[in-house]
Amino acid sequence: MNIRHVTPADLEVAYSIEIANFSESEAASYEAIKARIAKIPDTFLVAEIDGQVAGYIEGPVIHARHLTDDLFQTVTENPTTGGYIAVTSLSVADIFQGQAVGTKLIAALKDLAYEQKREGITLTCHDYLIPYYEKNGFINDGQSKSAHGGAIWFDMVWETTV
Repeated sequence: MNIRHVTPADLEVAYSIEIANFSESEAASYEAIKARIAKIPDTFLVAEIDGQVAGYIEGPVIHARHLTDDLFQTVTENPTTGGYIAVTSLSVADIFQGQAVGTKLIAALKDLAYEQKREGITLTCHDYLIPYYEKNGFINDGQSKSAHGGAIWFDMVWETTV
């Protein structure tokens, strides 16, 4: 498995993976993914297996410990250091699920957080994913204020020791 930064050529496949894994109300739009690729390629990682995009993890850097719903709609360029990487999508293609792609993407994002001198990584997830993120070193900060897609979310945070 090769993990690398996103390129504009990844847009179509990233969008197809996104809409296959999230409900219509939760999935990022084509335009949102395009903007993320253009503005935050430094915190947008892609996993490849045998030359095929297997999945990706991405999100902007924010100064707050928890992400807010506006991050799913708008994106600005990241500061060079500090803040938390706010994961707005971790998504794995169906044919590559069960191969630890998500876990390896999380590990690579942790390495990136250290390299970029970030405070950590923050994300929201559904209740059934809490054990998965805890297994990957995240702490459950409880129910989120996020109402993205009309769902109930939980704040999960992993902190560096920078």
